[in-house]
Formats: sequence, structure tokens, C-alpha cells
Amino acid sequence: KDNKGNYKKGVTFEEIVALFEFDLNIRHICLKYIFKIELIMRTQISELLCKNFGLTNYLDSINFDNTINYNFVQNTIDIINEEINKQKDNHEAVKHYYYTYGYVPPYVLVKILTLGQINKLYKILKQSDRQNISKNFRLSDKALRQVMQNIIMVRNICCHNERFFSFHSKFTIPSKITANIQISQKNSTDLYTIIRTIQYITKDEELEYLIDEEIFKLKEKLKSVNIKIILKLMGIPKSLKQFVIHDIRYNEYSKFHNVYLYKNDSKLSIKLQIKLLRDYFNSEEEDFNNLFQKISKCVDFE
Repeated sequence: KDNKGNYKKGVTFEEIVALFEFDLNIRHICLKYIFKIELIMRTQISELLCKNFGLTNYLDSINFDNTINYNFVQNTIDIINEEINKQKDNHEAVKHYYYTYGYVPPYVLVKILTLGQINKLYKILKQSDRQNISKNFRLSDKALRQVMQNIIMVRNICCHNERFFSFHSKFTIPSKITANIQISQKNSTDLYTIIRTIQYITKDEELEYLIDEEIFKLKEKLKSVNIKIILKLMGIPKSLKQFVIHDIRYNEYSKFHNVYLYKNDSKLSIKLQIKLLRDYFNSEEEDFNNLFQKISKCVDFE
């Protein structure tokens, strides 16, 4: 829509559906990786509580950080105990341990807490315990807390089917992660920064390829709106836009696409096209044929 709330000239219902499906798909993609981060966080906290404080009295306030606000610590413990009380007749594992042994061990507790509650539990741990967990993410305690604030926001947006591609957060991502990436706005976190953060934590580069694939699909369906608008809202840096919109060096891309990506009428998947294009734009190789031969040895045609 324009600034007055009217649809721009030429916009079709199909384009609106395409943008909705694009947003839906990238939410599902990111959720898959966020669930991995969540599982790691739950497991780390569970193992630490079991090892340091045992299976029964781990929720004693003496086990937590005495340098932070006591009310926050006690309130968090009360919320967790309240959750146990809620689930003791509903959740099978909680019910079994509560009525058979009189307690709920940490490895069962973490299954019933929300990610927000897990994060609060992490915050009240002693600093040395927080550091033991954060090092598994290759981050400091402070940096992990910064990341988790954003991850929780993103998870909630994805789970509640809210618009995602234009995500912005006032919570910044630690410089250790953002040092080597271009950020569209300082003191702000956009979707591209979130993607790179998730990749840093999970050590999985496929996420960015999957997002690029969805951008490729959307670009083909948009007629009245330039894909650059979407990329700008996502926070994708200018230097990376060539991989998804090909406005830069367009003639070279066209030749590369026509001669090699569809060589012998054997179409490649969009994901593989992206791989080839990224390698091409990052290469100093001038000869298309030589470059294609090098790349084709590493990938399979479909």
C-alpha cells in the first residue's frame, strides 16, 4: 500500500497471496532452527541443575545468583513451582515423578516450561553457571542473554503467525556475531541479522540458502512491487542483493543462467542455482566455462 493506505497501481490478489506464502514459509524455516537452539538451551540448563544441585532441591533460592534482585529470583522460582503444580495431573512424566517420588527432576521440568520461562531460569543462575552454559554457544553470558531476547521474540512471532519478513527489534545482537556482517541499522536488529545469528549458534549455513530460495520464488510472482522493497525491509545488505535480484552485472548473470544453469535442458533446483551464483559472484574466474566445470564437479544435477 502507499502512504495513504491505498493499494499501489497494478497490485493483484495473487501478489498478496505470494507475499503471505513467502512470509509463512520463512517463518517455518526459521522455527526449525530456533527449536534446535531451544533444545540446546533446555538440555544445558537441565544438565547443570542435575550435576550441581541434584534431582530434588535444585529450586532452593540458595542455588541462584544472590547479586541480582531477590524478588526477581523468588518470583521466577514461584512461577516454576506454579507450573509444576499445574502440570502434575496433566503431563504424564510430571505426574509420574510427582506422585511416585515426590519431586520433579530438572530433565522433566524443562519439558513443561516455555522458552521465556527457561530464559528467566537461566538469568537467575549464578554467573559461573551461566558462563558454563553460554560457552557452549561460543558466547559470553551477556551476549547469550542479548541473543535469547531476540530469539524469544522471533519464536513468538513465528508461532502466532504474525508478519515476519519486516521484523525489527530494539534488542541488539552482540558484536561478536555482527562484526563480520553488514547491518542496515545500528541499535536495531532486523531479520537478516537474526538469520546470521541463528547460523552462528547452530553452525548451519543452509538456513540462508533456504531463505534465498523463498526470495527467488517471490521475485518471480511480484509484478507491481520491486523485490528490492522486500529485501530492504528484511535488512539484506546491498552487497548481497546481487545473489537474489541480479541487478548487478545483469548481462553476465543472463549469460551464465542461459548457458550453464539450464545446460542441455537439465534444470537445476533453485537452491543449486543459488549455490552456483554465489560461487560465481565470489570468484575472480572470467571464463564461464572454466568456472562452471569447477563448480559442477562439486554438485549434482537434478
